[in-house]
Amino acid sequence: MPGKLSYAEAIREGIKEEMERDERVFCIGEDIGIEHGFGGAFTVTLGLSDIFGHERILDTPISEAGLAGAAIGAAMMGMRPIADVQYCDFLFCCMDQMINEAPKIRYMSGGGFTVPMVMRAPVGVTARGAQHAQSVESYFMHCPGWKIACPSNAYDAKGILKTAVRDDNPVLIFEHKKLYGAKGIRKVEGALDASSLIPDEDYTIPVGKARLVREGADATILANLRMVYEAGFAASDLAEDGIEVEIIDPRWLNPFDYETLYASVKKTGRLVIVHEDTMTGGWGAEIAARTMDDIFDYLDAPVKRVCAPDTPAPFSPPLEDVYVPSKERIKQAVKSVCYMDSGQSFLRSGGR
Repeated sequence: MPGKLSYAEAIREGIKEEMERDERVFCIGEDIGIEHGFGGAFTVTLGLSDIFGHERILDTPISEAGLAGAAIGAAMMGMRPIADVQYCDFLFCCMDQMINEAPKIRYMSGGGFTVPMVMRAPVGVTARGAQHAQSVESYFMHCPGWKIACPSNAYDAKGILKTAVRDDNPVLIFEHKKLYGAKGIRKVEGALDASSLIPDEDYTIPVGKARLVREGADATILANLRMVYEAGFAASDLAEDGIEVEIIDPRWLNPFDYETLYASVKKTGRLVIVHEDTMTGGWGAEIAARTMDDIFDYLDAPVKRVCAPDTPAPFSPPLEDVYVPSKERIKQAVKSVCYMDSGQSFLRSGGR
């Protein structure tokens, strides 16, 4: 029978199943399998070394450049590594490997080498200060060769992990720290319930396929990771005011599902993009530009973005509450695109 798993538990189950299915799959990272450890920074690999041993749950020194290089080399030689970076901020310690090596080797070798590796990295603000709180998706969207996923719930997290392991290209999976649902000493304050019923049968999530979270006719909200939940809270409030929003969770940022997004925007006539990254150069800027280029005639209002301000993430919890996009800011943005005349009457798209 299907069982309900937390986000972290679902990823762990996906890793276990893929390691059982394919002996080439192994995990590499810092503190992912040490005795009496947490199972990585957020408990995802907890207990896996007891099942598979330390040759397949491989602890490394504190060197992100080293673990990334080892994972790339192993992938080139036919293995399928799942690399664990404790915080996405530490990816900057291995940017040469992440930008000049992993995504380019297949292209530069004319297909002679593939790099079937997965890199998992937690993102988002959780009272850990500016060097442990970034959302870095847009840095890697700019680099051709990476597939980029951002699952917002346990079902998608497991399915995307399994899809990524089986792909012959490098895949980056960004996971929000407030979604893991871990308990005890690794519990994150303000955590959201991202648990899901997980079926017994094997399943994957198609690459580049978005998820329709909520149907609506008046405006489209595109949001990823934690912001899917804030968008949902905002949508419930807006419904009380007679505004029905449609919510799209992209799940994959590269390749991006423009077909699903455009179908929604053609119906609603309005688009609000919500992400926790800063506004300047965030992934929402690219989606907004493409939308304006491709379906401008269907828009009844300018595309709006609700993002973090262009400052480092604060450590202070009260400042965090201001920094991270909230349901109130999302509601304000939706209303701003729905009430476009001076009399503040609600302008419906009508006939779309």
